[in-house]
Amino acid sequence: MTNPANPIDELMERASRTLYETRYFDAAALCVEGLMQARASDDFARMARICLPLQEARRWIRQTALDTGAVRMIARASDLTDPFEPGCYLVQPPMVGVDARQLRWRVWEAGVPVFVLCREPTTREGLCPIVGVGERVVRVRLDEPEQTDASWFAEAGEALGDRAIVDAEAAGEADDPPAWRVDDLLDRIEAAPDHEKLIQALARACKDAIGTTTPADRRRRRGFDDPRSF
Repeated sequence: MTNPANPIDELMERASRTLYETRYFDAAALCVEGLMQARASDDFARMARICLPLQEARRWIRQTALDTGAVRMIARASDLTDPFEPGCYLVQPPMVGVDARQLRWRVWEAGVPVFVLCREPTTREGLCPIVGVGERVVRVRLDEPEQTDASWFAEAGEALGDRAIVDAEAAGEADDPPAWRVDDLLDRIEAAPDHEKLIQALARACKDAIGTTTPADRRRRRGFDDPRSF
């Protein structure tokens, strides 16, 4: 049940309206804002509810981009069209993961459906690293693609999101508070922002954390990532 006096509920009422009006970019942005506000107050029940409309909005953006069949290689700012065009964008060296994240938000803010991935230089083993940058960096190494088409984008995006879930699960320890499990996933949600199973995993973690609080007397282990390095 929602509370009209709660600002998060008011925010999500707006998100619901924008979804109904098929304004998917606005809906996703409102959901992210609501998610962060709810996390700040340990409101895990509302976080869990917000995940579904977030998943729906980002599913539309991703699928619309894939359905175009268009693939663009982006290695420098001059590779971008003006205005932006829908489709799949593969960011590649000398650009890095943080550039891909900034590009995604720039194009999404313009209301253009794009599916953005970032690749790094081929490894000595002949593999193709795909990297995503959120609060934490997620990296998966795939076989070099025979053809960089929309089908490859879909498969690579799934692999990156699956890796984010594995990394989040490996980040914690058995006695970690449920709130930290939420944070381990939340740290990686923008590394693969359109991965449905990652959003679903976050929703489950939020449900598990309902009724708990974030401990103030324990230091959370997070490690270190440099999103600007290969």
